[in-house]
Amino acid sequence: MCGPDHNKDPNFLITILISIAKDLILLGSFPTVRFNTKQTKIGRNPNQIIQTKTCRLGPTIYVDGDNSSWVSPSGYFAFGFKPVADKNLFLLAIWFDKVPEKTIVWSAHKGNLVLYGSKVELKSSGQLVLSNNQGQEIWTAQVTNGSATSADILDTGNLVLWNSNSGITWQSFDHSTDTILPSQILDMGTTLSSRETETNYSSGKFELRFQTDGNLVLYTTNLLTNYLYNAYWSSSTAGTNSQMIFNQSGYIYLRQTNGSVHNLTLGNIVSTRDFYHRATLDFDGVFRQYIYPKNGSSNRNWAGESWSIEWSVPSDICWAITDSFGSGACGFNSYCRLDDTLRPSCFCPPNYSYFDSSNPFKGCKPDFVPQSCEPAGSWEEPRPQFRMTELPNTNWPMSDSERYNPINEDQCRELCLDDCFCAVAIFTGVDCFKKKLPLSNGRIERTTKALIKVPQGNSTSQFPLPSGSNRGKSDRGTLIIIFSTLLGSSVFLNLVFLVTILLAVFFQYQKKLLKHQPEQAPPEQNFLGMHLRSFTYKELEEATDGFKQELGSGAFGTVYKGVLTSSTGNFIAVKKLEKFVEEGDKEFKAEITAIGRIHHKNLVQLLGFCYEGSQRLLVYEFMSNGSLASFLFGSSRPSWNQRTQIAFGVARGLTYLHDECGNQIIHCDIKPQNILLDCNFTARISDFGLAKLMQADQTRTNTGLRGTKGYVAPEWFRNMSITTKVDVYSFGVLLLEIICCRKNVEVGLDDIENAILTYWAYDCYRERKLNLLVDDDEEAQSNARRLERFVMIAIWCIQEEPSLRPSMKKVTQMLEGAVEVSVPPDPSSFISSIG
Repeated sequence: MCGPDHNKDPNFLITILISIAKDLILLGSFPTVRFNTKQTKIGRNPNQIIQTKTCRLGPTIYVDGDNSSWVSPSGYFAFGFKPVADKNLFLLAIWFDKVPEKTIVWSAHKGNLVLYGSKVELKSSGQLVLSNNQGQEIWTAQVTNGSATSADILDTGNLVLWNSNSGITWQSFDHSTDTILPSQILDMGTTLSSRETETNYSSGKFELRFQTDGNLVLYTTNLLTNYLYNAYWSSSTAGTNSQMIFNQSGYIYLRQTNGSVHNLTLGNIVSTRDFYHRATLDFDGVFRQYIYPKNGSSNRNWAGESWSIEWSVPSDICWAITDSFGSGACGFNSYCRLDDTLRPSCFCPPNYSYFDSSNPFKGCKPDFVPQSCEPAGSWEEPRPQFRMTELPNTNWPMSDSERYNPINEDQCRELCLDDCFCAVAIFTGVDCFKKKLPLSNGRIERTTKALIKVPQGNSTSQFPLPSGSNRGKSDRGTLIIIFSTLLGSSVFLNLVFLVTILLAVFFQYQKKLLKHQPEQAPPEQNFLGMHLRSFTYKELEEATDGFKQELGSGAFGTVYKGVLTSSTGNFIAVKKLEKFVEEGDKEFKAEITAIGRIHHKNLVQLLGFCYEGSQRLLVYEFMSNGSLASFLFGSSRPSWNQRTQIAFGVARGLTYLHDECGNQIIHCDIKPQNILLDCNFTARISDFGLAKLMQADQTRTNTGLRGTKGYVAPEWFRNMSITTKVDVYSFGVLLLEIICCRKNVEVGLDDIENAILTYWAYDCYRERKLNLLVDDDEEAQSNARRLERFVMIAIWCIQEEPSLRPSMKKVTQMLEGAVEVSVPPDPSSFISSIG
C-alpha cells in the first residue's frame, strides 16, 4: 500500500507511544469488571471497568423472535441467534447491535446454521451448550478453571463465562473466528480463518496465523486437509512470547518481550470513543481494519452506508498469491481484477461461465465441449472447429505446459489450435506459453495477451455440453435409422455412397499430409521432442557473426551473443560446449530433450541445439541484464528489495530442479555468474542439467570435483555421495553475497579474518553485529529482522555436515517466512566434534 512513511512521522510515533503506554498500565493493573458488587479480574484483556449484565445459571436463549439475544450494557454488542440469508436459518453469534448491518464478529459451531426451535443454554453442568431443534447438543464451550455459573456479554464484544469465584472459565476472545476487536490480545499460535463467502460463515480458504516464531502470516489452505500452501503476505517479524495487540485506541501492533513494537496499523486512527473498530480477515483473503461512526457522529465526511476501510494487507491480493498449488485469489479458470475500491472481483474468460452464479470466487467452467484428443471415427458427429479469441492484458502465470521463444502471435495461435491439450495461449510479444485446464492465479497483466480457444461461431449453443446419457442413446438411435435405410435401398446406391465416403476420406487425408510436410514448415518450427529447434552449425555461425561477441565463459564452455535474423530478430545466447562426454546422437538428443522439457520462470529456457560432427552447441534465450555477478559487484549497490527478490527467485528455481521437475537435477555449479537477470531483473538459473552432459555420473561417490572455488561443498573433497545438498551449500554462499554485495573471497583486505565471507558472516552473527555485513546500506539495516533471518538461513545452508543443511524447499519456505528459522550452529562444529 502506497502512502506516507508514518514510522518517521513524529506525531504518529507519539500517538503510538501514548497508546502503548496506556496498554502497559492497563495490563499491569489487570482491569476489572463490576460483577454484582464484586471486583472481578479479566486476566490479560485490557477491558475498562464496565457495568455488565449478568446471566445467572439457567437462562436460555431460544430462536423465537422475542428472546433471541443478550445485549451488552451499552447495547454495542449482542449475543444470540441472528437470522442469516433465510428467515428460517440462524447463526449463534456475536454482532454489532447498533450498526444497521448488524455486523457479525464471532460465531459458534464452525459457522454452521441452525433451524427455528434451537437454543443455547448455560446448564447446571457449568457448560454453555447449543442444541438444535431436535434437542441434540451440537456445540459446547469447552470451559477450564472450573464449571461456569454465569455469563456476560461485555461492551468490548467479548462473551465471558465465569466460575463461582469470579474467575474466567471461557471467553470468545480466546476463540476468534475471522475478526478481532479493540482490547483483544492474540498470543502466538492463534489463527483467524476467513468465511467461505460474504454470507457463508463456514471456514474459507484463507488463514491468518500468528506463528510460534513471532511472524504474522497469511496463507491459502486446502480445506479438505487444512494443508497450508505458500504464504502470500507476512509481517517478517520474529521473537519469543510475542503478542498481537488491538489496543483500546484502535491501533494494531506486534509487541515482543524485549519491548520492541512492529506497527500494523497505517496512519493515524480515529478515536474508538466516536467510532466502532474491527479487523477482519475477509472472505477474499485480505486482512482489513474497518471503522463505523457511533450514534451517527463523525468529525469527517461520511457516506454512512457501510464500514470504511482504514488499511489492509496485502495491497493487491490478485498479485500477492502466486502459488503453484490452489486456484489463487479467484477460483480456477477465472481471473482477478481490483475494482474502484481496491477489492478483488473475479471474471470468466469468453465462452466460460461461473461455476456457481451466486459465488464468483468459486471459479468458471467452459460452456462448450473442450477439444478432444481422440481421433474422429467415420460414424461420429463432425468435430467442432475451434478458433482463438483475444482477452487483452490477462494472464494465468501457472498451468504452463510449453513455452516458445522467439515466436510471433500467428504462430502462437496455430500452436495452441494444433494442440488438443492447449486451452489458452499467453503471448507476450516474444514468448508464447501454452496453458492447460484448469487455469490458476488469473490476473490482469498489462504486458500480456491471452488467446482463448473457443468453438467456431459466436454462440456457445452451437456445441453445447452433453446433457446426460440420453445424448448417447439418441445418437445411437439416429445411426441405426440411417444404417437401416441404407440397407433397404438398392445395392448400386449403397456402392455409390460408400465410394463417395472413401474418396472424401482419401482427399482429406492427403490434405493433412501436405499440411504437415516437414520441409514446408518454417525453420523456427523444426523442433525435436519438446519443440526444441535443431540448428546447423552454419546457422549459428551466421547468427553470432562468426562467434564474435563473447558474453562469458565457464566450466561448460563459452557463450556468445547472436540474433535469429530468419525469425523475429530476437537475441539469443549460444553456448559452445567443451569437454563434454562423448555420446551417440541418440543419447545426446535425449539429454537435451530432457533439459528442454524443463520450464520455470526462474530458469533460463533452452531453445535449441546443434549436433554436427564434433560440434555441440546449445541455444538459450538471451538475458538482457546480464549476470548476477555484474549486478551485485558493480559500481552501484542494488536495492535491498531487488536483492531479496533475487534470492527468492534463485531458491524457487533450485526447489523446482530438486523436487518438482520430472527428473531430479543437481546443478553442481551455483554461483553469481550462472544466475542471469531478464529484462525485469527476475533471477534465472542457467547451465542446469549440463553437469550430466559433461560427466557420466553426477551422484556417485568419488566423482570428479565440479563447481567453482568458494562455492564448492566440503563433500566434494571427501569420500561422500554427492546429493542436492551440494547446491544448498552453494546457495548459502550465494545468499551471503546477495546480502553483503561482496564476493565470497576478498583478496587484499587488511583484516585477513574478514577475507572469507562465510567465516566473517558467522562471526558477525555470533557477536550480534549484523550491521557490519550491510555497512552503509540503510535500507537493509532498517529491515533488521529479515536481515537476521536471511543470515541465519545462509548459515544453515553452509553447514559442513550435509545432513544438517535444509532442503531447498525448506530454504524457500524459511526465506518467505512460512517456516520458523531456528538458531544455527557453528558451520564446522559437527565436523570438528567427530574429527
